[in-house]
Amino acid sequence: MQVTWEQALAWRMTRHFLVRRAAPAELVDVTARICGLHAQVRSSPELSLWARIDGLDADAVRQALWKRRTLVKLWAARGTLYLLPARELSLWLSALSAMPKFGNTSEPDELARAVDQALRGRELTREELAAEVERRTGSQELAGFVRSSWGSYLKAASFQGLICFAGSDGAQVRFTSPATWVRTAINHREPEQAVRDITRRFLTAYGPATPADLGRWWLGPPAPRRTARMLASLAEETTQVDVDGTKALVLTDDLDELRSAQPLEVTRLLPAFDPWVIGAARHSPLMPSGDVRRIFRPQGWVSPTLLVDGRIAGVWRHERKGQRLVVELEPFGRLAARARQGLEAEAERLAGFLSGQLDVNWS
Repeated sequence: MQVTWEQALAWRMTRHFLVRRAAPAELVDVTARICGLHAQVRSSPELSLWARIDGLDADAVRQALWKRRTLVKLWAARGTLYLLPARELSLWLSALSAMPKFGNTSEPDELARAVDQALRGRELTREELAAEVERRTGSQELAGFVRSSWGSYLKAASFQGLICFAGSDGAQVRFTSPATWVRTAINHREPEQAVRDITRRFLTAYGPATPADLGRWWLGPPAPRRTARMLASLAEETTQVDVDGTKALVLTDDLDELRSAQPLEVTRLLPAFDPWVIGAARHSPLMPSGDVRRIFRPQGWVSPTLLVDGRIAGVWRHERKGQRLVVELEPFGRLAARARQGLEAEAERLAGFLSGQLDVNWS
């Protein structure tokens, strides 16, 4: 079956609530549909949801995280920080348990056991957790790993479902056990089945997708054999399509909807580390090959981007100066008048969300 990139991107944008925005009450549903929200930067999940939800309250994500606890913050895909729906935590933790070990310590299991014992029924700051780890293990080295702001040493514990974030104590982050924090039971599933379910979720949000697309999103470093096994487990549920010469997979149940998709004119401002960008193939026509380094920058930084009809057409940034919200738009090339107007309208919408007086600059 052959489809065009215009069809594929239109279908994917619809799945990402970038065509018809969701209602505020659908915050958790949106998070689930797009396979979680990247949370390495605090504002990223808030603005990713702002791009997809009409009438979102500026405090909605914080309320979902720390008051209602319908979202949970922990290390997940690629070993990066994510917000995931609490109601689906059993699925995600079961899949993450099959992840390779992360972190530079040669004793990830010993550290994970100490973290588990320290956090049961408790909420501890980083320093309090480090002190508990040292008391239980007698190891200053393991305590030092906990004190590291990078957090990479805690990823193995996160993948085992032993640690997540709790509400902050002033400026200090606090940690707890998911079993303590989440208000629904966590029932671990068979890891291979859970990985299969996560792969299915990825395809229904980011398809048509290649093994490389899935690998970058789930694992980060290339692991072709592992990714091939993930997709092979869904062989009876997927169909290969030709997207303007690119061989990719889509769930067979989604074929009719994909085939009937029509090109759409959509302009959006996507924040740093937006899921759309994280899950996108890093080549033309999704993004200009000559500008990929302006999107994926050193130290793993992913820029805020201009989305025009499903393609990454530039980058942008915003800064508050007193009562003013200065938004600078940098397209990679010439944009049609309707795209410029659409992006300026999005900037107006952003100013309303952040309660600022808009000042737009084009570069």
